[in-house]
Amino acid sequence: MASVTQALLFGLTYPFDETNAVDAMSYRPSAQVMCANLIRAMNNLPVPNRRQWFRSAASICFGSTLVPSGQLFADDRKRSDVGEATGGDAEVAQGESATATDSAWRLTYDNPQTQLWRIGLRLDTNGVACNDVLATFPIPMAWPEQAVRLVGQEIDPRVDRWSVRDLPGGARQVVLTMPRVAAGASPEVMLELEVTRSRILGTESNDDLVIPSRPDSKLKIFLGTSPYIDSTDTRIRNAARDLVDQGHASAWSHVESIYDWVREKVEYVEGDIKTASQALRDGKGDCEELTSLFVAICRASKIPARMVWIPDHCYPEFYLEDSKESGTWFPCQAAGTRQFGSMDEYRPVLQKGDRFKVPEKRQPVRYVAEFFQCVPVGKRQPNPVFVREVLQG
Repeated sequence: MASVTQALLFGLTYPFDETNAVDAMSYRPSAQVMCANLIRAMNNLPVPNRRQWFRSAASICFGSTLVPSGQLFADDRKRSDVGEATGGDAEVAQGESATATDSAWRLTYDNPQTQLWRIGLRLDTNGVACNDVLATFPIPMAWPEQAVRLVGQEIDPRVDRWSVRDLPGGARQVVLTMPRVAAGASPEVMLELEVTRSRILGTESNDDLVIPSRPDSKLKIFLGTSPYIDSTDTRIRNAARDLVDQGHASAWSHVESIYDWVREKVEYVEGDIKTASQALRDGKGDCEELTSLFVAICRASKIPARMVWIPDHCYPEFYLEDSKESGTWFPCQAAGTRQFGSMDEYRPVLQKGDRFKVPEKRQPVRYVAEFFQCVPVGKRQPNPVFVREVLQG
């Protein structure tokens, strides 16, 4: 696979818009006007392609504070020695890889390949001093098919503390603060991560699998609605009911019928992002719509399902369990070559999930993007550049 280099510049991120930005900053009128004007200007730009959206979107806000720093770091203090500038490195590579060792887990992993990634923030002050800098950026985490190892880090001395924050549902962020950055300075925070991804091989033993009858709290998040996944829409519910009425020999064949139905009903056509029900109505969409529609119909059928985000692409996973309530997340390729219950893919998993509650945002987000805010001392605005690039592999 050819190496892909991506430099992530700040942009417009769902659902951070002019309205909720003003609401969030109502207690600082002057800053409110500054950020609202910036967002208005950005809203006048052409709507980005959805791949640009989840590949390079980031939120930026100058002259405001959406959450107090004490609240931001409260959870981190409870579980690590956050407070020092090097407090986050111990947790960067942790994840859920232990799940793969469960004897009830139905998937196996083959032919691992390794890539070296550089991920971080480079701040160009643009000739102004910056106070109260707060920045976050997502990083890959471990999954049964993926191992992540921190192999290097460059933490600018102006960073007074940084930590690793896990968001329920399957995403991980680096969170950092800098009390003051002098005009002309160019601080950087860069992590080098070794990401080893394996092919996912399916199983021939699946007739005993069932839809979870008593989903726990960790699964329930994957049974409700999410941004752009309107699983309670009438079209979605009717489709789910019609597919159930067809009758199926097993839960596996039920999910497979949903998979084939979505691929038959929606033609792959790139365009602006839309909801699952809109894709069903239009009969057109690309990887996001096909994935969203599959996830939506699964959820309307009480089958836990979620989105998996990788560079330039996404695909769904669904969850079934055995008679002892031991379950497995199975992948499938909604857009592209037919792959059901397996995944021949080496691009790293960036996130899993589609409804994240981020402290800096007022509403749940579909994808955890980069975030930057500060109080600039002067009329210019700094230029934060978020970097995610392949160094090797």
